Amino acid sequence: MQVKSKVPVSFEVFPPKTLNGFRKLNETCAQLQELGPRFFSVTFGAIGAHQLKTLVAVRSLARNDITAVPHLSCVNMTAERLERILHRYMEFGVRHLVVIRGDLVTDKGMVVSEFKYASDLIAHIRKISGNYFHITAAAYPEFHPEAKDSEQDLMHFKRKIDAGADSAITQFFYNCDAYARFLESCHQLEIKVPIIPGIMPINDYARLLRISASCGAEIPLWLRKRLELYASDPQSIQSLGIEIVTKLCERLLSEGAAALHFYTLNQLDPVRTIHGNLGL
Repeated sequence: MQVKSKVPVSFEVFPPKTLNGFRKLNETCAQLQELGPRFFSVTFGAIGAHQLKTLVAVRSLARNDITAVPHLSCVNMTAERLERILHRYMEFGVRHLVVIRGDLVTDKGMVVSEFKYASDLIAHIRKISGNYFHITAAAYPEFHPEAKDSEQDLMHFKRKIDAGADSAITQFFYNCDAYARFLESCHQLEIKVPIIPGIMPINDYARLLRISASCGAEIPLWLRKRLELYASDPQSIQSLGIEIVTKLCERLLSEGAAALHFYTLNQLDPVRTIHGNLGL
């Protein structure tokens, strides 16, 4: 089934470590740009050098007339540093941010943060810049791995919206029912911002397992069992992954999802193929 509609899409990329990696990223983004995305979000690293690469990537994309949306996290963030970064992004023409807590890592010589939660960071961005930026927060349909219970998790999300977030993008998931239940819970709390499903193409099973373990996103047993059948056959994994994620997107769109956000892992072909299958 092809959706055949003008559903808005967006893509997440991460800053490469090398100059050659940046060249490849620019080439990938130029080809993904042909699909007409609303924006490319750019992740924010856990330490200084990686965080600086986010600014470099955003500036590079902006110079190529690609709408870049940088992530900002609480990790190693002070109020003074935050203000400097925001002013740089204003200079680049950035009007949209993805604001997350991030994984608070304690290292020797590292300032963990002046901000404990994403809601604190969002509130301070609003204090500094008013309504200049559209702010997107993170949402967890299957609940944040550190949440004590579902009610606490929803309250954390509501605080982000109350602090000034305009929209949200979810952690990736393969269970549409979890997303539907999350939307219903948000409706009951009168949370009315758009909540866009995050989509993770399946291209490398081992990598998917690592990402899932680190972020708490569930890989359903039925999906694990199917992927395990082809664990030593990358081509079959990719074909199966495209089929499964295409069907996931079709169901989300048929049930009313207003947009899709793809976690590309800087890979072109899986996203482009799924986009083509959907006829977007």
